[in-house]
Amino acid sequence: MAPQTPRPSRPATAPLLTPRALNRATLDRQHLLRRTAALTPKDAVAHLVGLQAQNVKPPYFALWARLEGFRPESLSALIEARELVRIVTIRSTIHLHTADDALTLRPLVQAARDRELKLFRGGLVGVDLDRLAEVVRALVEERPYTMKEIRDVLLKEWPDASGQALSLAARCVLPLVQVTPRGLWGRGGQVALTTAEHWLGRAPEPVPAPDSTVLRYLAAFGPASVKDMQTWAGLTRLGEVFERLRPRLVTFRDENGVELFDLPDAPRPDADTPAPPRFLPEFDNLLLSHADRTRVIPAEHWGRAWKGNQAFRTLLVDGFLAGVWRFDEDKKTKVITGLTVQPFGTLGRAARDEVAAEGRRLLSDMTDATTPYDVRFGDVMG
Repeated sequence: MAPQTPRPSRPATAPLLTPRALNRATLDRQHLLRRTAALTPKDAVAHLVGLQAQNVKPPYFALWARLEGFRPESLSALIEARELVRIVTIRSTIHLHTADDALTLRPLVQAARDRELKLFRGGLVGVDLDRLAEVVRALVEERPYTMKEIRDVLLKEWPDASGQALSLAARCVLPLVQVTPRGLWGRGGQVALTTAEHWLGRAPEPVPAPDSTVLRYLAAFGPASVKDMQTWAGLTRLGEVFERLRPRLVTFRDENGVELFDLPDAPRPDADTPAPPRFLPEFDNLLLSHADRTRVIPAEHWGRAWKGNQAFRTLLVDGFLAGVWRFDEDKKTKVITGLTVQPFGTLGRAARDEVAAEGRRLLSDMTDATTPYDVRFGDVMG
């Protein structure tokens, strides 16, 4: 369901930013107007305050679209060295974070995990959550456990509880990380879990004040409203934090009169700044981190990157969602043979040529395709 148009939060006195101006500002600080060579993969993950990582490959494609000369092995090495970890944080979703962020962001959003628990309280009748945390910690710090293994042990202790609710409770009450080889490029591995402090060899940090996270969010996703930040984080009642930070920020308004906050020195390019095509993974945070997503998703394309429960990899043209894409594979060998792009509308000749060129670059950099220049336009979602 498309988000409702936010109501104006303050009088329309601040400078106006159009959706296109917001688009260029956000793309610039996401490093999607031009790839950057100034950030390492670890620095980029920190700047973006984590990458969506429900699936294994999205973080790799997300960084490929943003970093000059990115090679997937460089990100994989950081995960294997435990400098980056996969953990449930913002929006109750698996993200790839730096070790430092895993130990601070998770405590910051713990209140949201506590609210999530309430959704499954009917399946947790009689379950002592403190005892559940003790049981799970003892298990996963002895060796990594799969979620099924955790559920089976918990059902023996609480046979009348819901297995699904027990599994969700385990990841809500404890900061569980996915251990390698899960998440490594070119290597398979089922999801196995241990605690963040056990995997990283240090204790979680105290719950931080949200102020620094608000500033980091604006640096990566701004200009933004209070509701935008709350949508990104899955938190509520952040208005007082923005008010506390107001003297350090500048304000604008969008076309609906909603107040937008930003860092004074953050880039806000001209709305006509060229934006090259970009191939993004499914679940890229660019498309998910604002209450009002019209800065990236045109109203006519809302919901078109999904079909049922399946999310498709997305294409930006002129900075906005314009289609979906997939790799083509040989059905027998599973070898990637090319790339198919499905635009949502008609692309002009110049745009098609630019998209095809970017697709060929993707095939060359990120696959072992035997025909690295095979980019075609066709049906992806059918």
